[in-house]
Amino acid sequence: MNKLNGFIGICFFILLGISLSSFDGKAPNAWPAMNYALPDSAKVRLGRFLFYDPILSRDNSISCASCHSQYTAFTHVDHPVSHGIEDRIGTRNAPALINLAWKKHLMWDGAIHHLDAQSLAPITNPLEMDESLLHVVEKLQQHARYPSLFYGAFRDSVITGEHILKSLSAFMMTFVSSNARYDSMTRGEVKFTPQESRGYTLFKRHCSSCHQEPLFTNDEFMNNGLVPDSNFKDIGRMKITTQSKDSLCFMVPTLRNIEFSYPYMHDGRFKTLNEVLKHYTNGIMPSSTLAPTLQKKINLSSEDKVDLMAFLLTLTDNLFLFNTNYSYPPELRK
Repeated sequence: MNKLNGFIGICFFILLGISLSSFDGKAPNAWPAMNYALPDSAKVRLGRFLFYDPILSRDNSISCASCHSQYTAFTHVDHPVSHGIEDRIGTRNAPALINLAWKKHLMWDGAIHHLDAQSLAPITNPLEMDESLLHVVEKLQQHARYPSLFYGAFRDSVITGEHILKSLSAFMMTFVSSNARYDSMTRGEVKFTPQESRGYTLFKRHCSSCHQEPLFTNDEFMNNGLVPDSNFKDIGRMKITTQSKDSLCFMVPTLRNIEFSYPYMHDGRFKTLNEVLKHYTNGIMPSSTLAPTLQKKINLSSEDKVDLMAFLLTLTDNLFLFNTNYSYPPELRK
């Protein structure tokens, strides 16, 4: 019923044709300071074009949005791990792109430390876009639309790799989700139902040490007790740091819009939130790097799980999921 109500609300916005306000560059009240400066509107516009344009891939077949759909919180739901050109299969689930302006690290293993550099990874990854930045520059320079767009954003029609990445960063920086039912509750605009309140209490008791409010992540790397995937043998953060303490540690993802950002975990192994809760109550694999907060068994009754789920659904932000400022640019259809 909650999903049905959410979709009814979504359809309401679409049918009315409401253009929702874009991010104004200011952190919501009581939120921590952002890690990035206010993006320029011309750069955001250019980044939006690039985000949806398959010209960034070697064979012009996939775009950033191919793995990061707005309607599923800028991730994808049709397969566990990312798919690239020629239906190549990646090694990790495409992370949801939410509230990136507050992040210190990017990617599941923290391989990227600045949003300006993030897009380079999928563009050049042979399992994803399999393209070189130099060739992207050449293609864009020869395109009828892009030199003028780059001039508007950077006062220079000569396209560079740096400006491509900064434009994509500017657009993604505007992906701010802060208008869920949870946010309305914290602003005193609505009250939680008794079930949502019970779920919130359970969340604060069992989940909030890693999924810290208001971003619902601590932006750290934790081992959450998953049995390693036999196909990919992913060691997580240790691949970057080479330190054994980081074995099987992955970025703690945000829980915002978790209702729509399935499948879950770095390898997309869980399709439903029920499976996720079952893992945390009965599926934890002990190891030397297991997160301290998970070393004691979490006990949740069937009723507790229903209540906790009710709270998690309050993190759905329809204004974010269907903000027309984030959607496919109509000009690309021409």
